[in-house]
Amino acid sequence: MKLAIFGAAGSVGRETVKQAIEQGHVVTAFARDPAKLGVTDANLRVVQGDVLNLASVEEAVNGQDAVLCVLGAGRKGTIRSEGTRNIISAMGKKGVRRLICQSTLGVGDSRGNLNFWWKYVMFGMLLRPAYEDHVQQEEFVKQSDLDWTIVRPAAFTDGTRTGEYKHGFTANDKTVTLKISQPDVADFLLKQLMDDTYLRKAPGVSYQFSRRRL
Repeated sequence: MKLAIFGAAGSVGRETVKQAIEQGHVVTAFARDPAKLGVTDANLRVVQGDVLNLASVEEAVNGQDAVLCVLGAGRKGTIRSEGTRNIISAMGKKGVRRLICQSTLGVGDSRGNLNFWWKYVMFGMLLRPAYEDHVQQEEFVKQSDLDWTIVRPAAFTDGTRTGEYKHGFTANDKTVTLKISQPDVADFLLKQLMDDTYLRKAPGVSYQFSRRRL
């Protein structure tokens, strides 16, 4: 497939680009600082741009089969949501239907999955702007008429790709560890391209405690 990946130079973005190329996709990687991407391939086109610039977003979206949004902004707010709104607008204008958008576990009905630390300290205080940005980002996606899937990963770790994680769990599921590696997040994002199970849904994704720990 022809894929546009926004936020390509971020931690999850780099993994998503790498795995997409390994799977044979033709990738347009959109990033503010392409030097951080660290990937070269004949099937990779790198576009330097600002996701808040609608014209540059439209250029990257044009002719794609699907778009993956893995925008990051650290603890800051508005870049994810406003950038995603531009992506949605560009997709509508260019006739691209499939959007896979990375949010975070804890938004919406997945708030019940969080423990006290994540619910009240991290998202309640330390990461509140970023959390609220994801909330608004999801609203923009859900209000669109695109064929969207929102992916809500747990806290990122620097582990490897295992392909062994839990997804689509309920809000009262206490078997999840609230952690997942960036490569496994990318793995799950890309799997949505060929699977409509979570079409217009927002599955969480996290590692699960072993039976011994349960």
